[in-house]
Amino acid sequence: MDDPVLLTGAGGRVGQAILRHIGADYDWRLLDREPLSNDKIPEGVDEASVHAVDITDEEAVEEAVSGVRAVIHLAGDPRPEAPWSSVLRNNIDGTHTVVRAAAEAGVEKFAFASSNHAVGNYETPDRTPDMYRPEDEFRLDGTELPRPSNLYGASKATGEVLTRYYHDEYGMSVVNVRIGNLTEGHPPIDYERGQAMWLSYKDCAHLFECCLTADYDFEIVYGISDNDRKYYSIDRARDVLGFSPVDNSAEFEDEDDE
Repeated sequence: MDDPVLLTGAGGRVGQAILRHIGADYDWRLLDREPLSNDKIPEGVDEASVHAVDITDEEAVEEAVSGVRAVIHLAGDPRPEAPWSSVLRNNIDGTHTVVRAAAEAGVEKFAFASSNHAVGNYETPDRTPDMYRPEDEFRLDGTELPRPSNLYGASKATGEVLTRYYHDEYGMSVVNVRIGNLTEGHPPIDYERGQAMWLSYKDCAHLFECCLTADYDFEIVYGISDNDRKYYSIDRARDVLGFSPVDNSAEFEDEDDE
């Protein structure tokens, strides 16, 4: 991809997972609310391509989006317990500012970091904890309606609706990635739910690279590794995006028992 890729929330965990693994492969334009330290900026990204911008600042976002071919939008308040005032400003108004600017600028592809919390209330008492175990056949595949488990999840579901609108109105290719439990090195220990939705840093970077290179219209996919324990289907991510994860939380279970 010759044209720049805008990465919002570049200093966060997802942004750093992406940059650590594919940071040398793209012409990045990085955006974060706080100035990025040098260790968070890939080699070759110049100072002019790093923006300390609040995503509710329409003029600054429009400037950051100008001339890019693709946007990976990660920025927002990531706290599951975030209050309404914060998710409204950062996750809903902020996402609208970014996706609108991208659509109006003619951006070709827009990848939005949604969340497992957008569907967290499918995990009902009669399904858990069995649904976190390898032998259980329950799957969410992205065709289901949102069922958020907190206000943060509601804000991510709203983001999915906003991207749907701008896809339909402008024809911009959009993929919403419902990210699972991203941890570096190994999956959560003694936490079945976290193991079922584990996403390794390597698989995270690979998935978002697929969002940059594949051809698609509007998609909702799940962002997890190829875990034996899973209640999210990654079939759509495989079939449409070419996602081919290499990690599996089951490979660490023996280590967890030690």
